[in-house]
Amino acid sequence: MILAPLLLLLLLLLGAPALAATPAPAGFRALDTPNDAGRSLSLVWKASPADRADRIVQVWMAEGAAAPFKKVAEFPSNTRYVKPGDFPWWAQPAAKGDHYVKLVSSQAFPIENGKPYFVKLRVREGVQEVWSEVAEATAAPNIFNTAQANNLVFVVAFTGVLLASIAAARRNPHVHLRRIAGLDAVEEAIGRSTEMGRPILYLTGSGGMDEVSTIAATVILGEVAKKVAHYDTSLKVPHRDPIVMAVCQEIVKESYVAAGRPDAYKDDSNFFITSDQFSYTAAVDGIMLREKPAANFFMGSYFAESLLLTETGASTGAIQIAGTDSDHQLPFFVTTCDYTLIGEELYAASAYLSREPVLVGTLRGQDIGKALIMGALILGTCLATLGVLLGTDGFSYLLDLFKDFK
Repeated sequence: MILAPLLLLLLLLLGAPALAATPAPAGFRALDTPNDAGRSLSLVWKASPADRADRIVQVWMAEGAAAPFKKVAEFPSNTRYVKPGDFPWWAQPAAKGDHYVKLVSSQAFPIENGKPYFVKLRVREGVQEVWSEVAEATAAPNIFNTAQANNLVFVVAFTGVLLASIAAARRNPHVHLRRIAGLDAVEEAIGRSTEMGRPILYLTGSGGMDEVSTIAATVILGEVAKKVAHYDTSLKVPHRDPIVMAVCQEIVKESYVAAGRPDAYKDDSNFFITSDQFSYTAAVDGIMLREKPAANFFMGSYFAESLLLTETGASTGAIQIAGTDSDHQLPFFVTTCDYTLIGEELYAASAYLSREPVLVGTLRGQDIGKALIMGALILGTCLATLGVLLGTDGFSYLLDLFKDFK
């Protein structure tokens, strides 16, 4: 019976050197979490060869130097590392492989901006434990998110490309643009109407002036009206929105003046029918069947009425040109119309028809920007694939430039 206590004492004495050998967290520091709105702190310390699952790290915090510490987090010591891709190389709060813990304000332990907090770590391994030094940090909001500095660089670069493209278009308004068959056919459609002595029917869609597609449709109407005034052809523009009608009246009037034919302008070329969807459709179908326009333009946003309109127009033998960003209506336009402007081709149409330097330069700048983005995607894909095949993260410095860090 006497040997049992002696053996226990001997085991404790033998375990004492192991306790002393347990390493404390090295390089421990607390700091305000960068690139956030505040109310959070970040903890950083070096990784250790002794890190493993049965070695537990506890985070203790206090609201003041004399305040009691409170445990706010606990996790195995072989977790919470900085991994590749967590932060961009230009805004890393800690080196790759170091431990990183973000403490966010909560009901259990609220963190306020501008108030100092004291933090320390407790490392437990069985009956052994060791404490780190106490670190102090103050949370504060950040005005600028440096992790997204690459986005700012791209915005500035794209703006430079746009300005350069606009300047080039001012010097040469007839700079080459990709052909769009539907826009090349506008002149043909107007000429055909003139030869046949029939009117041109132009629809601006079902949307209001707050929709981009409607704005694009009114801009295209202005260019079509200039050509109509030049050929002295009849133009009919039925509307289902009175505000759009008022805008189109002014646009058509200005187009006739710009073409030198203000006397040929007719105020009733733009007219309001009804705001009801299918009543408007029935009325426009009636116009098509009675007056048989030689050219029908369907520009803007459309819904279920699209097929009813275009099928009726196709039955009269008219040449039909459509343009919409309503992807759910595109199949109907492609099937029943001679030419269809798809998506942003509708937005680009005004630049093609008017050759306005600002519009042409903006369009060309967007195309250059898209080409650069496609090149960046291809380059990034190749580098990421090479990194996996070669087992290296050496390309991460370049790949980080194309990532959107939050």
